[in-house]
Amino acid sequence: MKHLIGGLALLLALLGSGCASLSQAQHAQAVAIAQQARSQVIDCDAANACAQPSALRTLADTADADSTPQVPRHYALLLDRGENSLLARLNLIRSARTSVDVQTYIFDTDDSSRMILDALLAAARRGVKVRLLIDQLSAISDLDVLAALSGVHRNFQLRIYNPTFNQAMPGYLDYAASVICCFRRFNQRMHTKLLLVDDAVGITGGRNYQDDYYDWDAEYNFRDRDVLVAGPEGRDMGRSFEQFWEAPRSIPVERLNDVARTLLDKGVPPMPADAFKRPQRVAQMDRDASDPAVIQDRLASRAMAVGTVSYIADTPRKHRAEDPEAAAPSDWELGTLLRRAQREILMQTPYLVMSDQAERFFAGLRKREDPPRVVVSTNSLAATDNPIVYSVSAKYKRMYLRKLGFHLYEYKPFPEDAPVDYATLLSAPPVALPGQAVADTREDDRSDTRIRTSMPGSRPFGVVDRDEQADRAARRARINNRVDRRLQRTETRPSFLSKGPESEPVPLKRAGVRMGLHAKSMVIDGDIAVIGTHNFDPRSIDYNTEAVVVIPNRAFAQELEASIHRDIEPENSWVIAPREKPPILSGLNYSLDKVSSSLPVFDIWPWRYATSYEFMPSEQCPEPLQVNDPMFHTCYKSVGDFPEVSIGPKRLYARILIAFGAGLVPIL
Repeated sequence: MKHLIGGLALLLALLGSGCASLSQAQHAQAVAIAQQARSQVIDCDAANACAQPSALRTLADTADADSTPQVPRHYALLLDRGENSLLARLNLIRSARTSVDVQTYIFDTDDSSRMILDALLAAARRGVKVRLLIDQLSAISDLDVLAALSGVHRNFQLRIYNPTFNQAMPGYLDYAASVICCFRRFNQRMHTKLLLVDDAVGITGGRNYQDDYYDWDAEYNFRDRDVLVAGPEGRDMGRSFEQFWEAPRSIPVERLNDVARTLLDKGVPPMPADAFKRPQRVAQMDRDASDPAVIQDRLASRAMAVGTVSYIADTPRKHRAEDPEAAAPSDWELGTLLRRAQREILMQTPYLVMSDQAERFFAGLRKREDPPRVVVSTNSLAATDNPIVYSVSAKYKRMYLRKLGFHLYEYKPFPEDAPVDYATLLSAPPVALPGQAVADTREDDRSDTRIRTSMPGSRPFGVVDRDEQADRAARRARINNRVDRRLQRTETRPSFLSKGPESEPVPLKRAGVRMGLHAKSMVIDGDIAVIGTHNFDPRSIDYNTEAVVVIPNRAFAQELEASIHRDIEPENSWVIAPREKPPILSGLNYSLDKVSSSLPVFDIWPWRYATSYEFMPSEQCPEPLQVNDPMFHTCYKSVGDFPEVSIGPKRLYARILIAFGAGLVPIL
């Protein structure tokens, strides 16, 4: 059987690649073509490579000066807003004096990605050593661009991690062959994300290099989070990057078969000219990234002085058979932090899928005499970019609530108070759904710009808060006004940022610019903050390399806590809670659901233990309540298992996945 599977995989690989393997001599020729084409010109002869002055880069100098080996000092900056995270990256690259290292899972060719790439190339030309490492699964999908980058400059190097059959862009048959012959290796991805400047300032977190991570996509954007760390821990970040850069699976791009073939056929092509979709927005970001006042106001002034910071990163040895557990310190560190929790675990993950080990841990945690409260923020089906993962996760809601005691919140696709400027997403005047009025997108003021519909009594769709530290008084006023807004609200909320009848990733009842949760963060007992790439799921534990930043600083932890609490407020999330018991047959329904959900494959009982609830403010219910409050079902309205999702095939699709998808858990 092994020989048969191996033969099939080989056949698929040959068909997929068109028998395009190159000889050693051809590979050597392609490498020589790239090397000979690389520019040797350095635009700057200054000792600091003509680095742009930057308040962010200066934070590292200050932290290093204040640090001792026994008492390290750092600055940490929470990057909630996508545009601010892009701004920080561009500014830091321009401030680099000696080196820039970038490690990522996804690198696209859209506006934000091209801005980053242009900044990296400009840094290389002025004398900075630039290294870019991308996981092959989502690397730049243009062979001409990859070939151009292979020979662009002597200071710029690009490597691809774990390429399938030594190709940058395998075909479908190649992927099929890889899954058949090498399933585990194919699934072992470098999910670590890091931008590091001069081994002094680093950014890590959930964001990749694609417009939807920086609030620049016109259809779907991620609610994500990064952290900037300035100080001596940057050297540990550098050591981690070096391990990946020198790993056997990190292949210079010119040595990949399809890129080498392009070099042999065309030589080193020129880099394509910039063709930005939103050139005015790009130009404004370009100006802001070099404006000291903007950087100080939006970024540096908000950095927080902290003491010890730990960058805990898996090593590429996790993908080798010898000792994968010892090479995965992120798992061990997270487990240690969770075991020490006394009062509360506040966790945010886009993909709530738990391993058997995690299930046993949280079940044991709940059996403590005084167990910590566990609050989980995750995606709804309407918001997620991965409906398969959500649908399998939905099978276990009963376990999450009843057995593990989770307080579970699911992010809405159209949050009303997300840290994003919705107006920047509009490439044309907003188009309402049939029978609804067009939204008014004028700004009320700089600090609290609301995008409203022009329908009388309608509820605001989004809040654009340009100040990342939202004014607490304004937030309290919004809470106090919930009653008035609910009483005036029409039954159907309009969506007005429309691009068409439906948009990816899943069909909804309304059209509009959607958001989905992608942040991976945790707060332990209000004292310890964790931000990184780890999704707290089986894939992060078993297959992907991950990294987290741990900051044991109460003030910073409370800032992160406030950010996650904002995401689970009624404006932004639904509450998952047990259904209200029907007057008859409630025990029978409970028992059948329990039996069905415990089955490993066939889970077909349609009436689930838990469903989604919307807070209904009233004079009787002025504030949100806990699920176990006696008034909960008075103050909350059931909105169904999959709110906002279009009724029809999608609901059936989700039910099928719940019924038959349990076996996917280990790789999800």
